[in-house]
Amino acid sequence: MPVPVVLAGRTVRLEPLAMRHAEGLAWAGAQDRAAYAYTPVPDGLEAAHDYIARALTDQAAGRALPFALVTTADGRVVGSTRFLELDYWRGPVVWPPVTGVPYGDPLTAVPDAAEIGNTWIAGCARGTGANAEAKLLMLHHAFETWGVRRITLRADARNTRSRAAIERLGATCEGVRRAHSRGLDGVVRDTAFYSVLHEEWPTVRSIIELRLSATAQHPLAPFPRPQRAHDDAAGQLLLT
Repeated sequence: MPVPVVLAGRTVRLEPLAMRHAEGLAWAGAQDRAAYAYTPVPDGLEAAHDYIARALTDQAAGRALPFALVTTADGRVVGSTRFLELDYWRGPVVWPPVTGVPYGDPLTAVPDAAEIGNTWIAGCARGTGANAEAKLLMLHHAFETWGVRRITLRADARNTRSRAAIERLGATCEGVRRAHSRGLDGVVRDTAFYSVLHEEWPTVRSIIELRLSATAQHPLAPFPRPQRAHDDAAGQLLLT
């Protein structure tokens, strides 16, 4: 299992997801709920705790490395993302191949391929470059620290916003897998797959850096902080 790390950029910081991020995730997820039709986003504090618990279970099992997206300006949680589908190609060749199982000490494992996914961001942070910088940080870590050969990204084929964001990064569309899985709305969905290969990374890095340079002259305004209201009957913090 790759060691959890903090990835810090100019406007956002990716912190290993923990229960201390629950209140921030609840606040971020409460914005613009209509935009999350295709992505699981926690709705409320209890759901945020459950979301984090499930992510940490996947991390403990070696299936994912989840992060909270935090603004560097004021420490506000504005979303979440993760590495998943970690694959290992080192060691003796075994057939049929066993995916997701590293060779050697799993506590120091470094994947050869991975996916970036389960990404969502609060409405107030869209269009600020926060998502692009988060992707840059993760791709940089994957290609230049781990040395992966491929990063995969995918989206519900109906999610035009997410697909456009992936394409702006410079990722290559590999095609659409028809009737691939059940969507969040229960509909059997098509899934669009994208990838960035090791040899493509320098070009993709330049594309993202160029995009971010356009926002560098315009620092992000502080995000509005949630207002604490009264506690409800269950003793849960209400966010407004």
